[in-house]
Amino acid sequence: MLYPKKFEEKIEFIIIRDFLKSYCLSLLGKELVDSMKFEKDIDLIKKLINQTLEYCIILNEDNFPDLVIHDLRLTIKHLLIENSYLHTSELFELNKTLKSINAILLFLNKKNENNVDYKYPNLHLLSIDKGFDTNLCNIIDRILDENGSIKDNASPNLHKFRNEKLTVAKKISKILNTIILNAQKDGIVENNISPTVRDGRLVIPLSTSNKRKINGFIHDVSDSGKTVFIEPTQVVEANNEITELENEERKEILRILQTVSTEIRPHINDILSCYELLGWIDFIRAKAKFSILTNSVKPFIENYPLLDWKTAFHPILKLHIEKKNSEETHVVPLDVKLSYPNQRILIISGPNAGGKSVCLKTVGLLQYMLQCGMPIPLDENSKCGIFKDIFISIGDEQSIENELSTYSSYLNNMKAMMKYSTEDSLLLIDEFGGGTEPMIGGAMAQAILRQLNNKRVFGVITTHFQNLKQFAQETEGIVNAAMLYDRNEMRPLFQLRIGNPGSSFAIEIARKIGIPKDVIDETTQIVGNDYTSSEKYIQDIIRDKKYWETKRSEIHKKEKRLEETIDRYEQELKKLREDKSNIINKAKNDANDILEKSNAIIERTIKEIKEAEADKKITLEARGKINTFKIDLNNLGNDDYEKKLQRKAEKIKRHQERKANSKRKDKTKADKNPQNTANNSQSDKIIKTGAFVKLIGQQTVGKVLKISGLNNALVAFGAVQMNVKLSNLELASKPNIEKRAFTFISRETQDNIRETTLNFKPEIDVRGMRGDEAVQAIKYFIDDAQIASVRQLRILHGTGSGILRSLIRQYLSTVSAVVSFKDEHPDFGGTGFTIVQLQ
Repeated sequence: MLYPKKFEEKIEFIIIRDFLKSYCLSLLGKELVDSMKFEKDIDLIKKLINQTLEYCIILNEDNFPDLVIHDLRLTIKHLLIENSYLHTSELFELNKTLKSINAILLFLNKKNENNVDYKYPNLHLLSIDKGFDTNLCNIIDRILDENGSIKDNASPNLHKFRNEKLTVAKKISKILNTIILNAQKDGIVENNISPTVRDGRLVIPLSTSNKRKINGFIHDVSDSGKTVFIEPTQVVEANNEITELENEERKEILRILQTVSTEIRPHINDILSCYELLGWIDFIRAKAKFSILTNSVKPFIENYPLLDWKTAFHPILKLHIEKKNSEETHVVPLDVKLSYPNQRILIISGPNAGGKSVCLKTVGLLQYMLQCGMPIPLDENSKCGIFKDIFISIGDEQSIENELSTYSSYLNNMKAMMKYSTEDSLLLIDEFGGGTEPMIGGAMAQAILRQLNNKRVFGVITTHFQNLKQFAQETEGIVNAAMLYDRNEMRPLFQLRIGNPGSSFAIEIARKIGIPKDVIDETTQIVGNDYTSSEKYIQDIIRDKKYWETKRSEIHKKEKRLEETIDRYEQELKKLREDKSNIINKAKNDANDILEKSNAIIERTIKEIKEAEADKKITLEARGKINTFKIDLNNLGNDDYEKKLQRKAEKIKRHQERKANSKRKDKTKADKNPQNTANNSQSDKIIKTGAFVKLIGQQTVGKVLKISGLNNALVAFGAVQMNVKLSNLELASKPNIEKRAFTFISRETQDNIRETTLNFKPEIDVRGMRGDEAVQAIKYFIDDAQIASVRQLRILHGTGSGILRSLIRQYLSTVSAVVSFKDEHPDFGGTGFTIVQLQ
């Protein structure tokens, strides 16, 4: 229930409606603005507000299809009559509107990146069950051009009639031009004369004095009477033919329009439904533009009476002040709280022109806007409830027709509120108890206030009566509030302070205005010092309360800063502990990386040992040492870890030194061996049958059994024979017969080599690997490529920051088997690939 009938006028909502109408593009939207009403269903209210906020996002971030709205609802409904049809212009406007509707439907059905949820779910609800046969647009496009005219090829007959008309018109023009040319030679017409059209017929303009010199019919005379328009007899018959063709053309166009209208007729209900969608979009767009203009938001909404507002503004007042563009004048935000059970009614007191009425109107207007489905201008963390009724009593309601005085009207309002209000009602009463003798008025107001409070209503009431302030102080459910006033500068602050009553400052304001001192003194004597002192005491209490609230706020801020400091130190301590743990974990990871690299070398060594028929016991011992090293790594974090790691490093270093010394001794022995000297002398010679060779970059020595052509050789590596390109081989020393009578390659190794040759792919993907992992993988990759006799390789490392690409190329530059490397062609990956050419 809204009371009184002029409720919207009282709270100035009619101005909001005017704003919204000015933003609408069509009558459809304006009709919805007029039909907007006070809602009580919380789900509906939230949906309406969400639709508006979604359109605000569209206006700021997204490209909504152009709204093309030609309101043809009455015309389309008229089409229900049999044999009725749409005119060309109506069809053209309908076509543009239907295309706009189709684009809007596609937009509202857009989904998010997850392809599950709709991008604008609340606006999408408008499109449900909306749509039409899009083939209607194709039908209209077939007969209308881009300017809305009937196309020549709209039908075969129309094409025929227009071609015939054009042919006859050319014939008439030729005859008329001949007549005009002869008339110009005879001086009958001027040189710049050309045929023109009058009453749909081609004629010649001629001066009145020469009208008898050309045989024909006069069709028109100029306004001045000096020129006549003659149709020569030679073209009369041809003009008649054009007239007949034009009649046939009109009949054919009418037939086409009727045919198209017949095809549209079954879809009238769908089209009208889509017009409803257009109206809603236009209406929501208007609300969104107003919301952006007033910085309105959606607060938290509860399904019970509640007002907990922060920094609320009266939108009309704010726009009015912003329009003035005055730096001195600004709207002071309003903080209001009404909650069940102890703070349901605010009794606001304070000086005249201090903002009491504006405060009351702001509460009424924003609550009404919210329940009409509009965002409102306040802090988005505010909370709002739902009221079933709003009553307002404000302004002068005297009526000569109804013989009502201001006070009588006020009492009627109070009667209605006491009769119809409930605990779900919001009451807004301005100047409570005014309009009559103060003593009676104040007493009556207090009695009414008691009745209303007993009904557990919510309300905002302004007053100057001292007894009402006292009653509010003593009564549960009612709270005093004051519009603040700067007593030193004698100006209102327009700030609402809940908790204490305000003073009217009547004497102080009178003194500031310049009322004579003797009048002010007499006033003080009449009301008594006790009254004026009580006003002063009230202000002193308010001042002291403000001081202590400020102090308390400062203490709270300091406590908060202290808590934040303690929390920050705790976070930093936690981070230090995490950093310590991360450092230990990183050390483990680094050690594991070292181990993995070592494993690769050791595994290759073991492989070579196997191929050389080494003792299995030795192999097992080597693996056992590796496993022991792994177990030691898991003990990272112990106090003696660094010592163990150092001992391991020294042990590995000693092993490498022994291995290097052994290689140097073997080389010295080989240099002293005559057979080796002979083989060394052949290293500079061409590879021939019987020569000892090895794959470039490998250690296993084989023997050339046969040379095939210029590039290939059959080589025996132990029991395995392979076809290898000569470019992948280099001469080697004959194996030491004394040390090894023969080379044994296990069946498993042979199978591995054969599998590598058959299944090798000349491309590797190292994206996502660390640098050392990628280099190790490429090392094995090149080994396999040489075994498979592949000369060109393709490495996929990606672009990224270029670090991985740089590391890989640094390694490739150190490999003797690599002839060259370069970027892939831009069409096939560019700098994301490296092409490697092997010997």
